[in-house]
Amino acid sequence: MVNQIPVKVYSTGAFAIELNLKPGDSSFTLLSSLPGKSVSKKINYTYTLPKPAEPVKILDIENIEIYPEGNLIVLPGDKIKFKVKALTNCVVTAFQNTRLYELPLSQTKGMPGIYQGEYIVKAIDSFAMIKIPITIMDSLNTIVTKETKQTYSVLSPFASDVAITKGRLAHLEYGLGDDRLGGAKVGYIDSNIVLKIIGKVGTHYKVQLAKSRTAYIPEELVSLMPKGTFTPESLTAKWNVYGDDKYDYVKVGLFTRLPYQSFQLTDPSTIVVDIFGATNNSNWITQLQTATEIKKIDYEQVADDIFRITISLKHPQHWGHLVYYNGNTLVIRVKHQPENLALNNLTIAVDAGHGGTNNGAVGATGIYEKELTLAVSLKLQKALEKEGAKVIMSRSKEQFFDNKERILFYRDSLPDILLSVHLNSSEDPFRSGGTSTYYRYIGFRDLSTAIYKRMLELGLKDYGNTGSFNFMLNSPTEYPNALIETLFLSNLEEEEKFLDENYQQQMVDKIVSGLKDFLEGCKTK
Repeated sequence: MVNQIPVKVYSTGAFAIELNLKPGDSSFTLLSSLPGKSVSKKINYTYTLPKPAEPVKILDIENIEIYPEGNLIVLPGDKIKFKVKALTNCVVTAFQNTRLYELPLSQTKGMPGIYQGEYIVKAIDSFAMIKIPITIMDSLNTIVTKETKQTYSVLSPFASDVAITKGRLAHLEYGLGDDRLGGAKVGYIDSNIVLKIIGKVGTHYKVQLAKSRTAYIPEELVSLMPKGTFTPESLTAKWNVYGDDKYDYVKVGLFTRLPYQSFQLTDPSTIVVDIFGATNNSNWITQLQTATEIKKIDYEQVADDIFRITISLKHPQHWGHLVYYNGNTLVIRVKHQPENLALNNLTIAVDAGHGGTNNGAVGATGIYEKELTLAVSLKLQKALEKEGAKVIMSRSKEQFFDNKERILFYRDSLPDILLSVHLNSSEDPFRSGGTSTYYRYIGFRDLSTAIYKRMLELGLKDYGNTGSFNFMLNSPTEYPNALIETLFLSNLEEEEKFLDENYQQQMVDKIVSGLKDFLEGCKTK
């Protein structure tokens, strides 16, 4: 009982109740009773409403926001945007007397004194590591000035403007947006790729991939090159298209390692690779009969500095591809569809999410996601091995394993399919729940769909099959992969189910059935 309201207690010992609080002090009495015995506990809680925002009442600047956020290195033509909260009905200016205009109340939710404006960096600007002053002046010409927290510089003509990538998992990002999954990735690229730097925002360099295409890369993923290093550009040279017993290969000669992006298409199944900074100098492509998965290949100069390779596949299902460099030759490795699609002929990677210091979600009983993902993954390993599959585990015990290291481990292990096992979580223990699967690349969607349909047979709530998911274990293009959010650990009813080992086995059986459905579908396509 909570304040004499009956509350369901699950077999796990967990319970939850939703109460509408009023501002001020609240008191809750919890009473747990059995015949002849009871225990009570009193909880006091103070709920304080946040103070409503108020207008600035004296000649002052209360807040300065700059976009993009963070310390900036800019080039002529770049925009610096300002948003300031200050005393209303004043003149507010930023760098080089840039006027900021007070917005109408209809655009500020009724808050006066919100000023906005932008400055376009000029070719004659040469400031370095400055904090931009923001000035407010009232009708009596009284002035108050405050500086931005961030610093700003114009990229010096003598500064290095070329960098090369380092490490096996350098990646490009579309923009500066960020969430718990990180910035939206263009994709991973090889090491020693030459990039043209055109600015910096915080810890990210802005790079020019083509005249109409920019991206960002974290500073720890590149090394700056000496001034005078050639900017990334190349003619295409000799082509080779051939195959071996597991892969087909497309090799395109370049003069330097250029950045690239690959993506998948379906209906028909196609791999597209854009090489930035490349110009066509190829007049033929020779394809040997040993290339058995590549149906045909073509290229197109889609822009002056974007060279596109289009690879049409024999089978409807994408089985993975990897783009990398061998010297200055760009290699696109395309995996064959396995001849035998029975589980006893395949290698399945099973990734038990989280581990070690990475606890993941936590249930009302105090159980951690990392413990349950390991328990289910070990059961999944046993079930797959019973079917004759070879199973590769990212972890088979309680330990920390960094996600980047997991990706490299599987890149070197070359599985046919990857399944990453997780549990979901929400702040709402009542309404949020259900099972879901996730994929990033459209060519791998059918795998997550097949497993998802089987999971729903357990009577769980439909939480969706989500695409373009920016999770690291969904990022490899080398093999079909799916993230399985089995259910919500934060949901008390679902936590109760998951703590039952028999129910864990039921989920494992559904995952295996979904995997078989996927493989059967590949046979009939």
